Amino acid sequence: MPLFRADEAGGIERAAFLLAAGEVVAFPTETVYGLGARADVDKAVARIFSLKGRPPDHPLIVHVAGIEGADAFAARLPASALQLMRRFWPGPLSVVVERRAGVALAASGGLSTIGLRCPDHPVAGALLRAAAALGVPGVAAPSANRFGRVSPTTAAHVADEFGPDLPVLEGGACREGIESTIIDCTADPPALLRPGTLDRRLLEGVLGQALRERDADSPRVPGSLESHYAPGAALHLAAPAQLAAAVDAAVHEVGAQQVGVYSRLTPALAPGVVFQPMPDNAAQAAHELFAALRQFDARGVAQIWVETPPSGPDWDGVRDRLQRAAVR
Repeated sequence: MPLFRADEAGGIERAAFLLAAGEVVAFPTETVYGLGARADVDKAVARIFSLKGRPPDHPLIVHVAGIEGADAFAARLPASALQLMRRFWPGPLSVVVERRAGVALAASGGLSTIGLRCPDHPVAGALLRAAAALGVPGVAAPSANRFGRVSPTTAAHVADEFGPDLPVLEGGACREGIESTIIDCTADPPALLRPGTLDRRLLEGVLGQALRERDADSPRVPGSLESHYAPGAALHLAAPAQLAAAVDAAVHEVGAQQVGVYSRLTPALAPGVVFQPMPDNAAQAAHELFAALRQFDARGVAQIWVETPPSGPDWDGVRDRLQRAAVR
C-alpha cells in the first residue's frame, strides 16, 4: 500500500500533491477514513465513483479547511448554516446548502445543492490546508469503502477494501467512528438528513428551533439509502427480550461458529458463538461499531445478531447505521 505517514516528514505534502494532480487519496477524519479527490475537478471526482462502485447521482460531501472555504462551493450560506458552522466546525457536522453554479457538479451528484464539512482531525486539517496552498479549494470524500459496505475507521480497513495500490495517508484510528451528522439548511426550519454523533437536542439548541424530519423533497445525501453500511454477514436486529431466543434459533440453523452476537447484554450462549460486548455508552458504541462489524466478518460468521440500541437521541446515529445494515 502506498502509505504516507502523517507523522513523518513530507507525508502530508506528498498526499496533498497527489490530490492537486487529480489523484485519489484516502485520509483520516474524526468520523471515518475518506476517499478523497479535489472537488473542483469532475474528472478527479469520477475516479471516486469508479473505485467505490458508487452511483454517480449519489452525492459526496466536500471537505474544506474552514468556514471561509465554503464560499468556493456555496451560492450562499443561510443563517442556519452559519450558526451551525460557527458552533460545530471543525467537527462531525455537514451542512447542505445551495451549490455555486458551475462548481463541483460531479461531487454534488448533479444536484443544485452541495454538502460541506470541515473535519476535526489534525491530519485532515493539515492535508486540506496543504492542498489549498496548491490550489485545491476542497476535497470530495465519501467513506473509503466499496459502496454500501461497512465504513473504514483505520488505514488497515482501507487496505482491506482497495488493496495495495491506493495511496493512504495514515493518521491512526478515527475518534468518532460513524459518519457526520447532515443538516439540510436550504429550507426553514432545517432538516436532519442523517444522524451522527451530535445529539439532536444540542443542534436544536444552537438553532433555536426544532429540526424537521427528512421527507420526499429533501436533497439526496450520503448514507440515505434504505440499505447501507452492510457487513458481509447477514446482520439482524433483535430487541433485548428476544435476543437470546433469536440467537438460539440461528445456532440451530447454521451452527454456533457461524453466529456472532453484539449486545449490551451478556446472554447465555451456545459454545462456539462469537460474542462481542456492545458498550453501554452511545459515543463509545459509535466509535467501535464499524470495527466490530469488520471483526465479525474476519471471523467468518454467516449471521450477526445485534441488540437493538436504546431509543434515546444519543443513540440515533448508531441505531440508524444498524437499521440500514440489517437484512430486510
